[in-house]
Amino acid sequence: MNWPQPGAVAALYGTAMDHSGNVGFLGLGIMGEPMARNLAAAGVPVVGWSRTPRQVPGVSLAARPAEVFARARTVLLMLAGGEAIDEVLSRGGPTFAELVRGHTIVHMGTTAPEYSAALRDDVVAAGGRYVEAPVSGSRTPAVAGELVAMVAGDPAAVKEVRPLLAPMCREVVECGPVPQALLMKLSVNLFLISMVTGLAEATHFAQRHGLDLERLRGVLDAGPMASAVSRVKVDKLVSRDFSVQASIRDVLMNNRLIAEAARAAGIASPLLDACHQLFGEALTLGHGAEDMAAVVRAIEARTDG
Repeated sequence: MNWPQPGAVAALYGTAMDHSGNVGFLGLGIMGEPMARNLAAAGVPVVGWSRTPRQVPGVSLAARPAEVFARARTVLLMLAGGEAIDEVLSRGGPTFAELVRGHTIVHMGTTAPEYSAALRDDVVAAGGRYVEAPVSGSRTPAVAGELVAMVAGDPAAVKEVRPLLAPMCREVVECGPVPQALLMKLSVNLFLISMVTGLAEATHFAQRHGLDLERLRGVLDAGPMASAVSRVKVDKLVSRDFSVQASIRDVLMNNRLIAEAARAAGIASPLLDACHQLFGEALTLGHGAEDMAAVVRAIEARTDG
């Protein structure tokens, strides 16, 4: 990646920084850590916090979330769901307004769309600004700075935040008002979940018929249906390497959010519902911390059961 020289940082990102030049980042987990690292590598002074303290190159660590808000005007959130966000922001408590007032909050994780809309209302009522910016991609594209961001919110706030997304994302797609970006993210995740589940079932079908899985991988990788995601997930299925990029537990949470949004709108989602059942079975079998490709274990259990 070709990062800007430090002297050019203010020109690129200036309006999204406070007088100290800092940008805040809350949540340095599987996705947040490489995202914050890429932002820092681009010359952006990042002050970060995570529930599990970890050193991230170029990132100045804060002892608590309030310190991040004290040191940065724009704060990016990559936290695991609405409950975690509410806890970290003290939402519903007496310090929430004091924390977010005068700040731009950028919600980059995945939550229910209605949760995001309600959080937007609370942030704006407290005197802050709010941008929805969920990303598509797992840890591998996060490390490479090749995520796809979907953004929604007040146009002025989106314009201010957009340059900060460039070091983390190869594409930024504006989706309109909140919660349109999260609805777009759920649409993308529906395709991802059904595609990976289909790859798992196809690999299981081939394996139980005694086919050479390396040859299967070669055919799939060479064919018109191949993609960066399919190549990574087929490799995991063939090698039985289920080290996590997007976990069974996280995918099941995403699946639930999509199903709830579908039910609320009266939309049929038969493929999603079948995947939902399989990911739930994989979790029950004890594979919640493994990569989503491990959904094949639930398919295998059905065959063997």
